Amino acid sequence: MSETTRPLPISVAIITRNEQENLPRCLESVQGLASEIVVIDSGSTDNTGEIARRFGARFEPHPWQGFGPQKNFAVQCCRQPWVLCLDADEALSPELAESVGELFARGEPAREGYWINRRTFYLGRWIWHAWYPEWRLRLFRKGTGEWRGIEPHPEVILQGSTAKLKGDLLHYPFRDLQQHLQRWIHYSHIMADLYAREGKRCRWYHLMGSPAWAFFKTLILKGGWLDGWRGWVISVATSLYVFAKYAFLFEKQLSEAEANPEPKR
Repeated sequence: MSETTRPLPISVAIITRNEQENLPRCLESVQGLASEIVVIDSGSTDNTGEIARRFGARFEPHPWQGFGPQKNFAVQCCRQPWVLCLDADEALSPELAESVGELFARGEPAREGYWINRRTFYLGRWIWHAWYPEWRLRLFRKGTGEWRGIEPHPEVILQGSTAKLKGDLLHYPFRDLQQHLQRWIHYSHIMADLYAREGKRCRWYHLMGSPAWAFFKTLILKGGWLDGWRGWVISVATSLYVFAKYAFLFEKQLSEAEANPEPKR
């Protein structure tokens, strides 16, 4: 392999569990670009491991610890000086792959981290408004970034300067509407549990106002209506997600009150 085409000093870090449908597309998009691919798996029962090894990835089982800790473990396993964190349902567009290559062609990158714009494919079409633009910090110098924040959506917190890259990170999160709603109900349970642990209380305006604001923000402020009926579906689903997390929190409050009734005077 010539000097101009040799892999970049990048480790691609991916966490998986039963991702045989998505993983090939993800791994194909970084073939020949990165020097190392690390796949950290939390108990797949399908062909995820076989697919990862077929693409030359280092496949390591690791018990599930949560999204943030799992991603941090994947970063720790990387051996290259730069890390590109991807989800199995994501893939680099040709323009983004070219942008990453050009970044290193000029020598050592000047910044510690780089933001990537994520574009989502939903119900047969690309979404250009309701979920776009969606900038994510995914490429960073190892040792400068760490996954932190609220589950199930932690973010990379970086020490150092950043810049943006051209090209999109292609996102294929949901097979169909049923999977979309099921996953968001699951995530709303996680958020309700987190709020309860933090001592947050559900008030009437959380059940009424927060879902309405989420709907308005997605459909109007972000221009979801320009995505046609898909934008309406996304806006309604987002509103339902917000309602569900507070409804589940309220349910927990009721259970707690029943288990610990106030003494009668």
